[in-house]
Amino acid sequence: MHAHAANTATGLRVLVIEDQHDIAANIWDFLERRGYLVDHCADGASGLARALRDPFDAIVLDLGLPRLDGLDLCRRLRAAGHGVPVLMLTARDTLDDKLRGYAEGADDYMVKPFAMRELDARLRALTRHAAPPMQALAVAGLHYDPQAMLASREGQRIPLTRLQGALLAALLRNHPNVSTHQSLLRAGWGNEGGDLPALQTQVYELRALVDRPFAHAMIQSVRGVGYRLVAPP
Repeated sequence: MHAHAANTATGLRVLVIEDQHDIAANIWDFLERRGYLVDHCADGASGLARALRDPFDAIVLDLGLPRLDGLDLCRRLRAAGHGVPVLMLTARDTLDDKLRGYAEGADDYMVKPFAMRELDARLRALTRHAAPPMQALAVAGLHYDPQAMLASREGQRIPLTRLQGALLAALLRNHPNVSTHQSLLRAGWGNEGGDLPALQTQVYELRALVDRPFAHAMIQSVRGVGYRLVAPP
């Protein structure tokens, strides 16, 4: 696979972890012509090692991989504290499959077959929203540093994924007001990808990190509207 002249130079570095050579080659060729810097791994074990070793702006991850499947790879990546945006590719198109992918740390999900232009748009949305604001945010004892993608509460450090951080930042910025479902979907996914079940799954995971270990929950559901942060009594 060789480099092509870029039509729109982005300089974004993307790791494609895909075992089907023809699909990987098509993605590589398409993205390179649009200015991406592309690396490729053909199995999950080598993909995880590459993702842990080298910095990437996004990962395109197939679920059905040899040696280590995509869900396990994503879980291990998040457990290692890496918040790089992950776009999952799969032939599995049920809602349960999508929610499981989000629960393991995926930021977005595309079902094969897909249009290459949509892949490009989804990657741009993920990497655009991956650029965090500079200032740290805080409500009561809950703090979030967007640059480090690191939250803390009562002095305990809480590493977050890019998507978890984007949602928490939106809730912190909007405190004490309610953040609507639509505003949180835009904060996490922009105008590409994401839906209400995905948002609910991500908020569930976020609560497990910033609420469950502590005496008082701060993320409050407002039924039919959205979520808000409530300071502990």
